Amino acid sequence: MQTGSDAVPRATPDPSQFRFTRQITIATDPDTIYDLISDVANISRWSPTADSVHYDEGHGPTAGAWFSGMNYRNGKSWPSRSQVERADHPEMFSFVVGGLPSGIVRWRWTFSPERNGTTVASLTWSLLRLDPVLGASTAEILELQDFMSASVHTTLNALARYLEPRLHPIRVEVAR
Repeated sequence: MQTGSDAVPRATPDPSQFRFTRQITIATDPDTIYDLISDVANISRWSPTADSVHYDEGHGPTAGAWFSGMNYRNGKSWPSRSQVERADHPEMFSFVVGGLPSGIVRWRWTFSPERNGTTVASLTWSLLRLDPVLGASTAEILELQDFMSASVHTTLNALARYLEPRLHPIRVEVAR
């Protein structure tokens, strides 16, 4: 057993190594998706890890605006504060958990129109700095990243299911 000065130092994880992007194609225009996403109160409709999200009173989807919400993971919940980084209608909406410039995670949504009338919605999660709340070891941060990747997958698919039936209602024909 190694102790004291004989212990092998643990390598500090590099936050820039923890990042992913997921995409989905949705049959709608970028304006529609942007408007839904930038109204952060909507996120609980799709995300399994966030709820009760709202802008500070008198604020909305503009760069610099703050919002609060609750996050959930592994049976635990905690309040969260985030600040809008970019609100470029209808191309990009991003925010930083913990605020600018010292936040811990960036969430970036981008919306790219396709020629066939659909939109590719991309969601990127980037670790900006280490924080004990996220994990101390590379293994713990990788576990968080995997969890968040699964959450993003669920969120994107739920967003598509939410939008597409409203845009393309099912027509029921009655036999006579």
